[in-house]
Amino acid sequence: MTTLPAAMRYIDIREPGPPDVLAIAEGPVPQPGPSDVLIRVRYAGVNRPDCIQRSGGYPPPPGASPIIGLEVAGTVAAIGANVTAWRVGDEVCALTPGGGYAEYCVAPAGHCLPPPDGLSPLDAASLPENAFTVWHNVFERGRLVAGETALIHGGTSGIGTTAIQYAKAFGAAVITTVGSDEKAAFCRGLGADHAINYRAADFAAEVPAITGKRGVELVLDMVGGDYIAKNLRCLALEGRLVIIAFLHGSRAEVDWMPIMLKRLTVTGSTMRASPAERKVGIASALRERVWPLYASGRVKPVIHRVFPLADAAAAHALMESSRHIGKIMLDVGA
Repeated sequence: MTTLPAAMRYIDIREPGPPDVLAIAEGPVPQPGPSDVLIRVRYAGVNRPDCIQRSGGYPPPPGASPIIGLEVAGTVAAIGANVTAWRVGDEVCALTPGGGYAEYCVAPAGHCLPPPDGLSPLDAASLPENAFTVWHNVFERGRLVAGETALIHGGTSGIGTTAIQYAKAFGAAVITTVGSDEKAAFCRGLGADHAINYRAADFAAEVPAITGKRGVELVLDMVGGDYIAKNLRCLALEGRLVIIAFLHGSRAEVDWMPIMLKRLTVTGSTMRASPAERKVGIASALRERVWPLYASGRVKPVIHRVFPLADAAAAHALMESSRHIGKIMLDVGA
C-alpha cells in the first residue's frame, strides 16, 4: 500500500448548466470498497453522458461518485480487501460509474482492464466507455455477425469510430452517417464501405439503394427522434435496431407495422445502469476478443484533442459542438 494524499483536485459542477459551470475544486481522496481498486488517474475520457450529467440529467447510480467521468487510465494506488487480480502499481484502464474527472478514482476491480499491448495511457483511457458500449450493443444485444451489414449513425463520434472498426474487424459491412464530406472521407478511411452525409442526402433513401433494397441487419442509433421511423424502414428481414441515446429526443410518430412484417427486434441499453456482473462479462470478452485487435494494429484509438483537466469546460463545449472526430480527452496529470 502506497501513502495516499488526503486531498485531490477534481472537476466540480457548481450548478446544473452549460459548460462554464465546471471548475477545478479540491476534495478528499475516495476510498476503495472491498471489491474496488483506487486508480491514480493519468487521463480521463470525455463522453456525451458527461455533458448530460453536467446539465442536470443522467444522475450517477446509487453509491457512485457524483464527480463526472466514466473512463480513466492510470495506475492502481490501492485495492480493496477482496481484490486479487490487481496489485498496487499495475497499469490499468477502467470503466467507472463516475468520478473520472479527478486525480483519484474508484472503479470495481472487475471493470478494469490492462491497457492493450503497445498502447499509451492516453490511448488506453480513450477505450473503456466506447468499447464496453459497442461490444455489448453491437455484438451481444445486436448479434452482428460476419457477412451482415450494419448502419452506424454518428460515424465520427467516439462510439461511431469504434463501432465501424469493430464491425469491419469481425467481418461485417458498414454504412455510416456523418455531417460533412470531410467526416465521410474520414470514416471511409477507417473502413466504412459507405458514408452518407445526412446534410446532403436522406439515409433512408440511400440505404435501400446501397443494399439492393434488402436493407441492413443492424442499426446502431444514438439520435432517436425522426431517425426512429427511418431506421425501421432501413432494416432487413429479422433486422435489429439498437438504441443507445436520444440526441434528437425519445419521442417519435412511428408506424410499427414493419416490426411485424419484417420480424424486427428493437432494443437498447444504458451502460452505466447495466448490472455490475454484466460489465464483468463484457470486460472479459473485450480482453479476449478485442484487445488483441488493438495490440496488432487492426483497430486503433481515434483521439481528436487532449485538454488539461482545468479546461474541462472547453472540452465539453467542443463535445457539444460536434466538430470533433473521435475522442476528446482530459490530461489529469496525476
